[in-house]
This record gives sequence, structure tokens and C-alpha cells, in this order.
Amino acid sequence: MKKILLLLSFCCAVTSGWAAEILSPAEEAAKRWKQYQPAFDAFAEQDRVTPFAPGGIVFVGSSIFRQWTTVPEQMAPLPVLNRAFGGSRTGDQLARFDQVVTPYAPKVIVYYCGSNDLKAGAVAEDPAAIFARFRAFSERVQATLPQTRIIFVSSTRSPDRVGRWEQVDHYNALARAYCAATPHRFFVDINPALVDASGHPRLDLYKEDKLHFHPPSYVEFARVIRPVLEQVWAEVSRSAK
Repeated sequence: MKKILLLLSFCCAVTSGWAAEILSPAEEAAKRWKQYQPAFDAFAEQDRVTPFAPGGIVFVGSSIFRQWTTVPEQMAPLPVLNRAFGGSRTGDQLARFDQVVTPYAPKVIVYYCGSNDLKAGAVAEDPAAIFARFRAFSERVQATLPQTRIIFVSSTRSPDRVGRWEQVDHYNALARAYCAATPHRFFVDINPALVDASGHPRLDLYKEDKLHFHPPSYVEFARVIRPVLEQVWAEVSRSAK
């Protein structure tokens, strides 16, 4: 009898714990806002010490970009600021728009986000829903900074997400089609630079988690992104004259 009671007590405790983790959309948003606040406090201090002139290039997104700490040097002399924050999803880019975009009034935004949306949960979220949040971000840029260009960098087909590559490809395809049909929007596919001649991921580029990249691997990112960024920046500069 005691064993049965103990088992029932354990099950109730576990069930209560699970229930405590079920958050409303508003509660989840508040939790994620608080989660990222330290990163934004650090950004505010960086802006205080070294102000970034409006009208430059801002990289936004999740940890794939956040860990690209050498991007200003690799894109020099282009005026680049990195405002990516790790763990973020496409909804977080919308929620933090007034921190990652508005203060800097960028002429060009380089966007990498969606990987965490695609990985979250036991069942992958519909890529169309993830893309819809990027489109909402793009439309907000259009509404507030109508001349600003966005370069969308494809979500990576990382080795840790082999089971969700179909969803990754779908998300990227939606973004590619949108950029092709929308003025001032550009799509860059980073994935060909991350595979070998047989089409398999180059494991030497990845950290042990098979998701994030060793710092030297960002040479591949720069090699693919920089030519497009230079072309877009030149277009922006011409239109400003």
C-alpha cells in the first residue's frame, strides 16, 4: 500500500511540474523577453561606449550570427554592427525590433534566424509559420525604413538537424521566393559552402554540438555573404547621391 501511495505521490508531483511549465503565449513572451535582457543591457553599454552611426549595416539573428564575433573586421571597411542574440527565434526578432533595428536606422540588414524555430519542440513547426514571422519583420522594416535592404541568409542544414532538413529546405525556399519577388530583398544560400564534394556537411567546420561553427569557419560565411553585401551597399550608396 505504501508503495502505491508513493507512486501516486510521485506521479502527482511530476504532473504538477509539467503543468507548471505550460505557459500562455503572453507568459512565454514575457519569459523570453526576460531571458534576453542581459544581452540587450550589454548592447546598450556598447552603444554608450562606442556609438554606431545610423545608416550602416546591422547583422541580426540568432547564435549563428552572435558567435560571428569577427564580422566587423571581415566586412571592413563596410560599416557593420552585430546585434544578433543567441537562442533567439523569428518571433524574438519581431519583439526586439525596436532594440536591434530602430536605434541604428540601418541601410542594410543581414538576417539569419529560423534555425531555433525549426529545432524547437518534439515536432517541427510548420516552416510556413516561421517564414510568416520573417515576412512580418520584413514588412515592419518596409513600413519604418522603406529604403532599407534586407539580405536573408539561408538557414543551415546542420548535422544535428538531419531529420529536419526537409523543413529547413522548405523554409529557405519560401524565403528565396519572397526575396525574388520583393524589392530590396535578397537571398543568400550559405549551404553550398558548408558541404563537401559529395554534398555531405563538412564536419570540420562545426563544433561538437554539430550546430554551431568553429570561429575559423566564418571565413566561409564571409566568402559567400561579402560579395552580395558589397553589391547591395554600392546600390544603397548610389541611390543616396
